[in-house]
Amino acid sequence: MSALWTSAEISAAVAGQSSGDFAVTGVSIDSRSVEKGDLFIALQGPTFDGHDFVAAALQRGAAGALIHRRPNNLPMGAPVIEVVDTMKALEDLGRAARGRTNAEVAAVTGSVGKTSTKEALRSVLALFAPTFATTGNLNNQWGAPLSLARMPRDTRYGVFELGMNHAGEISPLSQMVRPHVAVITTVEPVHIEFFASVAEIADAKAEIFDGLMPGGSAILPFDNPHFDRLEAKAKRMGARVLTFGAKDGAWARLTDCQVLPDGNDVTAEIGGKKLRYRMAAPGRHLALNSLAVLAAAFALNLDLDHALPAFGAVQALKGRGKREHLHIAGGDLELIDEGYNASPASLRAALNLLGTLPTAFGGRRIAVLGDMRELGQAAPDLHRGLAPDLSAAQVELAFLVGPHMKGLYDLLPDNMKGAYRATSDEMVQPLIAALKAGDTVLIKGSLGTRMAPLVEAVRGLDRNASRTTGNGH
Repeated sequence: MSALWTSAEISAAVAGQSSGDFAVTGVSIDSRSVEKGDLFIALQGPTFDGHDFVAAALQRGAAGALIHRRPNNLPMGAPVIEVVDTMKALEDLGRAARGRTNAEVAAVTGSVGKTSTKEALRSVLALFAPTFATTGNLNNQWGAPLSLARMPRDTRYGVFELGMNHAGEISPLSQMVRPHVAVITTVEPVHIEFFASVAEIADAKAEIFDGLMPGGSAILPFDNPHFDRLEAKAKRMGARVLTFGAKDGAWARLTDCQVLPDGNDVTAEIGGKKLRYRMAAPGRHLALNSLAVLAAAFALNLDLDHALPAFGAVQALKGRGKREHLHIAGGDLELIDEGYNASPASLRAALNLLGTLPTAFGGRRIAVLGDMRELGQAAPDLHRGLAPDLSAAQVELAFLVGPHMKGLYDLLPDNMKGAYRATSDEMVQPLIAALKAGDTVLIKGSLGTRMAPLVEAVRGLDRNASRTTGNGH
């Protein structure tokens, strides 16, 4: 593998002093996941100090380390580069990576759908040329510069996810990434605890335009109530605006979406041209976001007909709609793993998909839902407001977890009440006891509500190795 960085290049980028010559093939900020050849950057946080793990990282195979103090257990002659502040050095290395490449770059943000949209865009662009994208959801003040620092110099297209839960967080990331195309998937009451209104969330998302390259494009959700606000900011920053949605007037407009068990059949009109394509992941919300992906590809001057096959290969991610057929006592069960995170918009989309799809084995639709976090004073109403969605999805049993879900549970008809528990650990036993062959089980909740134990408990019923099927959100 060719070098991602040499020690001389790193030293020049971060104004550091190197102990000697070395080269790295990757960059890591977590000693537990360091791979052979990595540069380990010892960040200092409020509850940890990466300098305590430099020696361990080198033992695991790191080719070198970035430090701002020498740990006591650091071997003599260890390959290190010393800087004033490793966090600033990480940012400087990210900027240097962005500056040395001729890549055309897209940045993606939004209240929901960021990661799935980023993955779909990565798949589309990779059909045309070498493409690099954020791994997982490394989208914050550490993740964005880390992702940039990992971008190979010969990258042709880069795709970066930018996230936030407070105002002012996306602007510096955008100015670091410097996108040619900026995508906003949607604006919803997510992290509303930290904002006075959803309009303020829109303003925070619109910070993605602060780093837009001259002549760049903004891809905006035409159907969103805050579209005008987003468009005004994009135009102030000199962006060309392309819109996507289902309403008349959208530049990329969804005209039909047949949601099938193993994907979507999509018909769209994009820039006046009619396109039909197949998506491997089912869900109308994913079809809408595919229009944002195609608009971004168009903004990068790519042939959309050539881009379409990519959607047939984009699979749902673990925790974000991955569907699995499990072989349990008496037959089969389908698990829809949405356990990574939850917001009102994403939970409604997941319930809508559960209700739209025929149950794989003809049994019951079961929803296992955990608290949605960071909703502030609106939390009780936003949780109770899901009752009609459960009914519309034809959910037969609901198992609800967390203090806020108690209000929703109390609203449900008695025949829909599976169980309520304050924590996911307490829910394992009643959920497992209630499941039977034929059921389709959706599990979704915020990361802090810890739905993973429930996902693992259901997987534990599988008598064989799990077999992944179609996909969701």
